[in-house]
Amino acid sequence: MELTPFLQRELSEPLYSQLYYWIKKEIEEGRLLPGIKMPSVRQLSTHLKVSRNTVEAAYQQLQSEGYLESVPKSGIWVAEIEKPSMHPNEAEHPVMQECKPSREVLVDFEYGNVDLDKFPLKQWKKCLSDAVGQENNWLFEYSEKQGEFELRREISNYLLQSRGVRSTPEQILITAGTQTSMALICRILALQGNTVAMEEPGYSGVRSVFEDQGCQIEPVPLGKDGLSVEHIQLSRAKAVYVTPSHQFPFGMILSISKRMRLLKWAYQTGGYIIEDDYDGEFRYRGQPIPSLKSLDEEERVIYLGTFSKSFLPSLRLSYIVLPPSLMDHYSRTFAVYNQSVSPIIQRAMALFMKSGEFERHIRRMRKQYQRKHQALLRSIDQYMGTKVKIVGEKSGLHILLKLKGVSTLELSEKGLQKGVKVYSPMNFWLNPTPEGNSYIMLGFGGLSIEEIEKGVRLLASCLREVEIGE
Repeated sequence: MELTPFLQRELSEPLYSQLYYWIKKEIEEGRLLPGIKMPSVRQLSTHLKVSRNTVEAAYQQLQSEGYLESVPKSGIWVAEIEKPSMHPNEAEHPVMQECKPSREVLVDFEYGNVDLDKFPLKQWKKCLSDAVGQENNWLFEYSEKQGEFELRREISNYLLQSRGVRSTPEQILITAGTQTSMALICRILALQGNTVAMEEPGYSGVRSVFEDQGCQIEPVPLGKDGLSVEHIQLSRAKAVYVTPSHQFPFGMILSISKRMRLLKWAYQTGGYIIEDDYDGEFRYRGQPIPSLKSLDEEERVIYLGTFSKSFLPSLRLSYIVLPPSLMDHYSRTFAVYNQSVSPIIQRAMALFMKSGEFERHIRRMRKQYQRKHQALLRSIDQYMGTKVKIVGEKSGLHILLKLKGVSTLELSEKGLQKGVKVYSPMNFWLNPTPEGNSYIMLGFGGLSIEEIEKGVRLLASCLREVEIGE
């Protein structure tokens, strides 16, 4: 490793003293950790352009004080130093100390994780290898600006079969995630300074993009069958962002009647509907409801899709289906912008989809997630009963629990003490309400059935302890 302290030769303080104090501070403040090997005297003197005597003097002083230790034939290492004991005043006021879980996290109900055990890693690696091995010089060139044509064609075919969305490869734009998609849409629709409607509560990741782009956000209240269309009709919104197939985070599905009325609003006002179909593949109850885009007859719906939930979050691979008129506008406005997603990833994904592996993967994961979903609901019913109410259980990779007689904070703190981590959905409200502090969010995609059952059991014991005031 290289150390680069700022040694000031013009000072009266000797250089070895400056070096000594700098290294000492780095160790005490945790930037040089125990077990790190220090540069040799020769290496450091060459790097800093100082004499070897300067480095030797600093090292010797640090060794004598126990900050460094010399191991024969091995080198000089950062030593383990004892932390100072707690100050008496701190011991008298333990509430001032940071609250940490008393044990490691055993079950983490984090939303957004995917199943690792069933992931087709071998097939995906082969597609990556085959993509790199493709002939021609594409590997040494930039990607097509809209994204690789083969991938756009596969996405177009997939959307028609799975979501009823009619599109051409020329309408599809590959992006590096939903937030990137939204930033582009804000530019394409010139939403800066204009009103944009979105569900309340709604996805905070998109809301932050609207805020960064200078949009005026109109929060739209929710009913049992989705957002209030009447509220949108009375607003001055130029566009509305909606998650109709699985509202985030409440999970309800936008009814067909509301979908038709929302489309009518767009047709009459010239507004646009931004449909985020982030996990539309995973529905567990009832008949599939067509996407808004599949019902759109006048090209007023902009459709967003992602591979983060259906495949891998680390791909950073999403896409937009733009109406032809907006794609023409994009082509003119962003003609000099290069594609942000690696063409290697894009070509590998195209091969994965073309081979049929992606559809097989979706079928496997739908069954796997349904088993986990059933285990979660069964465990909640068995261990929690009427103490909680399940919200948004028909599809997706998360549910909400409406708590009774206990706050989100109380249950979260109790859960951490027992090794269970749960999450508050409070940040999804633009204007938080007291009601928001009575929900917890449970993501289950990355957990095993055994972990799900164990986590719910532990949470149930936390609820009992809160009830009796322990």
